[in-house]
Amino acid sequence: MNSVLKFVQVFALGTWIGSIMYLSFIVAPGAFATLKDREEAGAMVGYSLSRLHLVGMIVGLLYLVTAFVLVRAVKDLVNPAILGVVLMILLTAFSQTKVTSRMHDLRVQMVSVDATPKDNPLRVKFDRLHDWSVRLEVAVLLIGIASLFFTVRNSTT
Repeated sequence: MNSVLKFVQVFALGTWIGSIMYLSFIVAPGAFATLKDREEAGAMVGYSLSRLHLVGMIVGLLYLVTAFVLVRAVKDLVNPAILGVVLMILLTAFSQTKVTSRMHDLRVQMVSVDATPKDNPLRVKFDRLHDWSVRLEVAVLLIGIASLFFTVRNSTT
């Protein structure tokens, strides 16, 4: 039973990490390179990011449920892998509720991000939020890689 639960943990984190990498290195650049309209590309990436956040939070919770089942004592819950996944969930929830949703609202207000001058207050806010979105996603990815390492390392001891 423990090996099945460990597999679920590794699968959950691997799915989340792989999804972030796929969106960041394949979907987003591909959308902007192949779609003729940058607004449509941005909308597609925004849609994909929101779904990625949902999947991430679901598999993160799945990881935590398996961790609760696997621990022998409450103190075992305080380990780098579990703390990392908790942090990943919190950062993802923050990104979705405070950053991505606000970017969407600004995109609607501007009608066209590209047509809005870079010094326009709405565009300045949008660009700042986009930078935060990227930083948060990179942080979640790096924490995820570290958490996966600690998960696998802990399963061999």
